[in-house]
Amino acid sequence: MKRLKEFIEWQAFGVCTAIGDRMGIATSRIRMWFIYISFLTLGSPVIIYMVLAFWMNMKRYIFAARRNPWWNL
Repeated sequence: MKRLKEFIEWQAFGVCTAIGDRMGIATSRIRMWFIYISFLTLGSPVIIYMVLAFWMNMKRYIFAARRNPWWNL
């Protein structure tokens, strides 16, 4: 069950996990508040989540390109 949870966390962009790690807050608490706020605002935090996921993914590619200059050729 733990492997499934970890797989879903990192394959589902890992935005809440990254925020929790950076701010020192439990990931489960961030997810809970994200769900509550999504219900109250009719899903608008989903847009913010997608923007953050896109940003994290692009940041990962930029750092990978800096480490491996042969990848750019």
